[in-house]
Amino acid sequence: MRYTDEFKNRGLIDSVSRKLSAVNPGGNIKIMEVCGTHTQNFCRFGLGKLLPGNISLIAGPGCPVCVSSQGYIDEAIKLSRRPDVIIVTFGDMLRIPGSDSTLEKERAKGADVNIVYSPLDALTIAKDNPLKKIIFLAVGFETTAPAYALTILAVKRNKLKNIFFYCALKTIVPAMEYLLQDKKLDISAFLCPGHVSAIVGSKPYGLVAGRYKKPCCIAGFEPLDILEGIYILVKMIAEKKSTVVNEYSRVVSRDGNPVARKVISRVFAQADVSWRGLGVIPNSGLRIRGQFAIFDAVREFSLREKKDAQISVKKCRCGDILKGLVSPEACKLFSKACSPDNPIGPCMVSQEGACNAYFRYRK
Repeated sequence: MRYTDEFKNRGLIDSVSRKLSAVNPGGNIKIMEVCGTHTQNFCRFGLGKLLPGNISLIAGPGCPVCVSSQGYIDEAIKLSRRPDVIIVTFGDMLRIPGSDSTLEKERAKGADVNIVYSPLDALTIAKDNPLKKIIFLAVGFETTAPAYALTILAVKRNKLKNIFFYCALKTIVPAMEYLLQDKKLDISAFLCPGHVSAIVGSKPYGLVAGRYKKPCCIAGFEPLDILEGIYILVKMIAEKKSTVVNEYSRVVSRDGNPVARKVISRVFAQADVSWRGLGVIPNSGLRIRGQFAIFDAVREFSLREKKDAQISVKKCRCGDILKGLVSPEACKLFSKACSPDNPIGPCMVSQEGACNAYFRYRK
């Protein structure tokens, strides 16, 4: 199949692997990927075996469910306990542990928690339950933001007054910039997310490459894409260049998707938001604009998220893993107390979480 099978071609992969070894400048090279799908496929296809020993791919805050703050999860669980509320969400959110429960456990106790495949499904639920307050847990990056924006516009168009959106939407470039200010991380370059870049384009990463002198490469998700992206980054490091290269040009353009960006900016405004493990990052999230405030769950329910530092969490190192400070195996709970069947932290729950990937594709 075009754009799939040809990017798994073993001969081409071996060729890129040889080129990577030839340009390798030596020294410790840490490439951070900020997309959970890169993490999963890097582990799934065993690409680590093809990298020279001095080059490592470290996971970053690329899982939208994982980076949702503990305070957000706790507030969502509290909302689910209200008899007048129906929670609507995607499946990954159900098993994310809060301080004392999960949405899955609350549903087992009788809470009305619905799993959907599209935000638009919330409209049907709202029409079928006019006496209930429907709360959609709007979690994600720029990739899913257009769908939420269009749903909010549809809610307004249909004059529905019982749907609210509890937003934890985030934008990736401010997080990358924040990470570069932490000298302990010593990030050499970034493998940039293909999904997000399809919306925002390649242009926003110019800030990272220009101001911080860190090479950036937007890459697809097949084995050849990922390895080619790493090769491009290592080559730039060897040549002491810092720019943005778009390996994923079959999907991503310089300006991204103007229609999607326009609808995002119409419904949402930039805001300071809290990231698990990173804390509050200025202008790194999206909040519902004032003209659509009647659909904002934060306003409707007077929500006040506690800071993660104020919340007692079991000895989980998801925060450090999302920051790229440690690998999943460095957590003492990994594969022992914490597993996909019994997740203690969000990185083990989500299919895009680093702990989940490392657990599923261990040797």
